[in-house]
Amino acid sequence: MPSPSRVALYQIALLLALLALWEAGVALGWLPVFLYGRPSGVIAKGWQLILSGELARDAALTAWEAISGFAIGTVLGSAAGLTLWLFPTGAAVLRPYMIALNGLPKIALAPLIIVWFGIGLGSKIAIAAIITFIVALITAQQGAKEVDADLVKLMRSLGASRLRTWRTVIVPGAMPWIVSAFRLNVGFALIGAVVGEYIASKEGLGYMIYYAGVLYDLNAVWVGIAALMGVALAMYGVIDLIERRLRA
Repeated sequence: MPSPSRVALYQIALLLALLALWEAGVALGWLPVFLYGRPSGVIAKGWQLILSGELARDAALTAWEAISGFAIGTVLGSAAGLTLWLFPTGAAVLRPYMIALNGLPKIALAPLIIVWFGIGLGSKIAIAAIITFIVALITAQQGAKEVDADLVKLMRSLGASRLRTWRTVIVPGAMPWIVSAFRLNVGFALIGAVVGEYIASKEGLGYMIYYAGVLYDLNAVWVGIAALMGVALAMYGVIDLIERRLRA
């Protein structure tokens, strides 16, 4: 198993190699610059946006929308999914609706949410929260169902109530599933925030990417994409810390 420092070195080397190939492809005329941009132009554009403060402002806004929607949707969805274990009849009744909502492209709800919540910050948070809620709900419910049935039978044989079994066995047993939903929902929360900014916004990374694309400023598009990746990596880092805390 390679050391973390060696892995990091390989990752940096791979990134630099890809950027060098990209730059060379543009310089040699293999890749049209007006279609692909070029790394040197992306770096120059990124530095310009950093100095102006626009990149930090837009990245902070999109991160806040995604994190807020992630927190609301994931917490409520996980709690609802776990609670459904206590009410099997209710879970059976709601199952087709949950499947339908999960299969529905959530982006289709964005225009309605913009109408309901307006074009401000609330609508972007609401889109991210709705997208993450259904994922967390289904994952937590499935995790509760997958808890070792023998443990549940043991608790019942010892006279534990259904609520106590839920608290001491179901909730801890479903935690790995819930953490996996956290990882999935990082991407979904960012999708919700960016889609909201595409539809109705004048700031944020989604707006930056959309507006730069309209102007064929591909270097700015790549800067926005790189910033989104940075936000995603930061959120994943926080999830890793939470997972380590839960395992400790």
